[in-house]
Amino acid sequence: MARILGVCARLPRLGTRRISFILIGISLFAVLSLIFTLPDALPDGPSLSRYTDHKFSVPIPDLKNIKNPFSTGSILNPFRHPPHPPPRQQNDTFEESSWWADWKWLVPFSSSFTLDEERSLLPPLIARPPVYCYYDDTGKKDSETKDAESELLLTWRMAWWAKGFKPIILSAAEAMNNPNYETLQRVEIDPAVKAELMRWLAFENMGGGIMSQSTLIPMGPYEDPLLVFLRRGEYPALTRWKELDTGLFVGTKEFVSSFVKSLFDSDKDELEKAKDLFSLVPQATFEMDAAPKSLAYYDEARLKKDYLKVTEEISANRAQGLLSLNKLMNAHLHVMWQNVFHDGIAVLKPLPEHSTHIVADAWELAHLLAECPDSPMPESCPPNYPKCNPCKAGQVKVTTPEAYSNASTLFTIGTVPHPYTLATLHNLVDTVDVNWIRRHMNPRDPWVIAVTKDTIGKEQGSGPRVKHIKQAIAGDPASPARSIWLTAEKEPPTDLYWNFGFVLPQNSTVGPEGTEDEDSTPVEIAKEAEILAKAVQFGTSSKAEDVKLRNTIEAWNLADTEAWKFARAFLSRRTMVRKAWEKEEERYIDGAGSEKGRHTWNRWLDRLEDKLDRRT
Repeated sequence: MARILGVCARLPRLGTRRISFILIGISLFAVLSLIFTLPDALPDGPSLSRYTDHKFSVPIPDLKNIKNPFSTGSILNPFRHPPHPPPRQQNDTFEESSWWADWKWLVPFSSSFTLDEERSLLPPLIARPPVYCYYDDTGKKDSETKDAESELLLTWRMAWWAKGFKPIILSAAEAMNNPNYETLQRVEIDPAVKAELMRWLAFENMGGGIMSQSTLIPMGPYEDPLLVFLRRGEYPALTRWKELDTGLFVGTKEFVSSFVKSLFDSDKDELEKAKDLFSLVPQATFEMDAAPKSLAYYDEARLKKDYLKVTEEISANRAQGLLSLNKLMNAHLHVMWQNVFHDGIAVLKPLPEHSTHIVADAWELAHLLAECPDSPMPESCPPNYPKCNPCKAGQVKVTTPEAYSNASTLFTIGTVPHPYTLATLHNLVDTVDVNWIRRHMNPRDPWVIAVTKDTIGKEQGSGPRVKHIKQAIAGDPASPARSIWLTAEKEPPTDLYWNFGFVLPQNSTVGPEGTEDEDSTPVEIAKEAEILAKAVQFGTSSKAEDVKLRNTIEAWNLADTEAWKFARAFLSRRTMVRKAWEKEEERYIDGAGSEKGRHTWNRWLDRLEDKLDRRT
């Protein structure tokens, strides 16, 4: 017995890990033995056929048809070759953001598709159908009148752009490129009829589509059925609308060319005597639709009827009168925007403690949108909504909810902070390290959890939550019209008013008052500004230790980081697309309706530039 005990004492001791592997092996062997031997080991029992047709049996798995989860092509195979990331797309980078556009964009984490931590997965751009406006710049006009007309054209462009269209200003150059232009030059007709014919020649030269007067603008909800129809770009007939006269025409190139051909094929004497084009063609040429609620037309007849003050100003001084008309149109666009979002403006403040400076820009933008615009006729309503609710001081409520609410009558301004910015500000510390992140950042992704707690509950994980945020930002074409999402570390784009379609108030003095935390002292609020400035510098630092810490905190908060990158890339792409379009159109409009021709500006932009200078 002593000899046996001595032999056992000399055997090597088994560690905990080895024992675990042995137990797992024994368990697997027992299970497989049971599966393969149990059917043959069962004794024959009494027949149950008298009670049921079913027979008891244990299914035997077909091992040949079981797919190997670690095969060469499986994602679980640690030795498989890494795949190439998707190729670069044209115009997929702007400033510090880059993206990949794909219809499969709604995934929790972009890197699972792009294989690039810095490239966000965005939805494809929706094509903007062109809408044309003919502007005759060949006549003799003084510089003040040209500037005033340029203001009107710029308002026209902003209004159509905000509703998802690509506004394009045509000139005599497009009309002269039409083969029928030479024929027109040999006909003596009324100057007004000739000007209208030039407009149609330019329209035909562009291949048809949508043609509008410069004083006809879309006004109302983004999802209005008529605007949805126009954005679809499919026009089954040459169409005009009641009460709009020559304000808007829609049709394909075939319809437009047929109309122009019928004009030139008409009797020469009738053409020379005509006072309008429509008397030269049959009434069936156009399909007449009912007066739309989503289009406001400020033609001469409407101005004389409802806006006599502006009409008198135009008669006294055309340049000053046109500026007054432009101010009226801009005010009506602003008032109708407030009417659409009658539940107010929500400035998201999901983690209110020490977040005064995080939402400062959003708070200021919200109050500019809530202010009453400057108007020559403050109590007036637009032509298409004669019973609107005119703006009154304090009428539009600005709130700071902690969670996002998906309501079509509530405009949301969200500010997404980088996890590092949120960690330092929320805890009021100048910097954090890896140990602090591991010990104190619990739960992970606090911003995404707080924003979505009311809409998808408290049981969901970070993946569904970040998808919910992406849907709010870009879920459908109307999402950018119902909300705007900024980032805490970067100033809002200076052309942000293009997203609304109107210029923000010029004389606002709104400040950050109202966003301060109730429990924060003035010293703490002042310290927030210093911490935010340091966080901005940290975000652009290329030092090895800063990059390592940035990667660590982003890996610890994957959903918050994904939301921040997605919001930043989506806003950057919107800015890039608009600026690229503006640059392209500058070659043709020669200042008319462009930013260059603008002589009024927004004080909000000046304040943004001042803040940017201070941060720099």
